[in-house]
Amino acid sequence: MTQYLEIHPRNPQARLVRMAVDVMREGQLIAYPTDSCYALGCRVGDREALERVRRIRQADKNHHFTLVCRDLSEIARYARVDTPQFRILKARTPGAYTFLLEATRETPKMLQHPKRRTIGIRVPDHPVPLMLLAELGEPLMSSTLLLPGDELPLTDGQQIRDRLGDQLGAILDAGHCGIEPTTVIDLTVSPPLIVRHGRGDITPFA
Repeated sequence: MTQYLEIHPRNPQARLVRMAVDVMREGQLIAYPTDSCYALGCRVGDREALERVRRIRQADKNHHFTLVCRDLSEIARYARVDTPQFRILKARTPGAYTFLLEATRETPKMLQHPKRRTIGIRVPDHPVPLMLLAELGEPLMSSTLLLPGDELPLTDGQQIRDRLGDQLGAILDAGHCGIEPTTVIDLTVSPPLIVRHGRGDITPFA
């Protein structure tokens, strides 16, 4: 049964965060709020959970998954970052951006783009995912909660439960958090390429 957890958006209850992390450790998916919109999350390397995300999103093998990290120190484990890239990351994180970077050997291949060997990396600016990451002690595998046929991501907890309840282990409902996904910037090319214009300001990259 899906756990429906009404969590405070600015001061998340530690008990509810622990419950959501326990759900992920059991191999299940969660829906959680971010600084852009709601997302699906599971543990890195959990193949079965990842396949459930693929089915929910109807994502093909070229879909870019995202590793949600606490800070820049975690990024270096999963992505190769040179000095110019690091300066950009330092200036624009935390925030509503996803950066495409070359994956390291520690990044599970099932998360990498099959041809480019890249991975999306993100550091959110929202108390709920930051507490989840601190409790979990590792990055989250994440994907925007945008369902096939929908133009906008789901943003209402009850709606998420109605449409996906039987496929999720927990829903962290922190109220409306936005309907714009992150801005996606490809840092593997020079100059950086804007792949998707979302919530993050594109002015520094225009």
